Amino acid sequence: MSKAHKHLSVARKNRWQNLRASLRDTTILLGEFRSALLWFSIAILGGGTLFYFLSNLFNEPVGSLAESIYIILTITFLQPPNRAFPHNIVLQSFHFIMPLVGVVMLAQGLADFGSLIFNRRSRNKEWEMAVASTLNKHVILVGLGHLGYRVALKLHETGEQIAAIEFSANTDTLSAVRELGIPVIHDDATRPAALESANIKDARTIILASQNDAMNLQIALKARSMNPAIKVVIRIFDEDFAHALQEQFGFIALSATEMAAPVFAAAATGTDVTNPISIEGQLLSLARITITEDASFVNKTIGYVEDHYHVSIVLIRHDQRSEMHPPDNRSIQAGDTLAMLGGPDELHRLLHDNE
Repeated sequence: MSKAHKHLSVARKNRWQNLRASLRDTTILLGEFRSALLWFSIAILGGGTLFYFLSNLFNEPVGSLAESIYIILTITFLQPPNRAFPHNIVLQSFHFIMPLVGVVMLAQGLADFGSLIFNRRSRNKEWEMAVASTLNKHVILVGLGHLGYRVALKLHETGEQIAAIEFSANTDTLSAVRELGIPVIHDDATRPAALESANIKDARTIILASQNDAMNLQIALKARSMNPAIKVVIRIFDEDFAHALQEQFGFIALSATEMAAPVFAAAATGTDVTNPISIEGQLLSLARITITEDASFVNKTIGYVEDHYHVSIVLIRHDQRSEMHPPDNRSIQAGDTLAMLGGPDELHRLLHDNE
């Protein structure tokens, strides 16, 4: 698939997502006005029922209860009913009282509803929640500091669906991330309600990129309890603690260096990747990927991939057979598994072309 087709597909997906978010937000708004709608319905049905019995009492009967309710509904909207004006003053009062009830109840309700529905963007949290509710198999990113922002950019470049949670409303990167079309929920991610707002039950991965190890762990455990199948990628400063988390909980615990942002993004997309190590001042990671049919380097050689992406391929697996240090002229096929050593940015570029 060409990059142009990928961008077109992403644009269509975004339009469909915004439409679903709008429908979801409208449903939420209608829910907020259900009490007003309920009272209006009671006024119409109750007024129609009362009018029906009073019209029989004062010898000006209406054909049926349904017709009586219809009469009340029409006069509420200042429309003339399909019958003569009543002679009894009690029945006449309905023609003056019900329009006032309708004006007061409907005008207020419609004004509030219209103000909210046409100013969705001003209702940031509700709108972001509506957008997040449309996501499926997405990545939840907690923390939009320097690392979180870089991870968001990398994930966005690969076309991943993302929902972010950030507690600090003053974070400089918050607006920049929202401009990418990523919903950002301003809330404390240690609260289950915040994770629910990001649609945790349908998420595939959660990345915890804050600088607080204890908070990251707390959120990770809550996320796993709310979605047992979710993959957890967690930023941990203490390497010994990181290894313990990997062994005990199966979390992917990575280093906190800013240069590791592509590695965090790769881990979130399901690629096996190691924590970067420094060799003569250069950060290198070992990654394992399975070649897709849409990869731009399908049917290319090992030498082409190494030269083009500046990585070193140390193993190729084809038809259940593994070959260490394959020759440069070895062809790469869809379904092959490659293990390679490279820098975070180089690995990210190759992973992007493997989408």
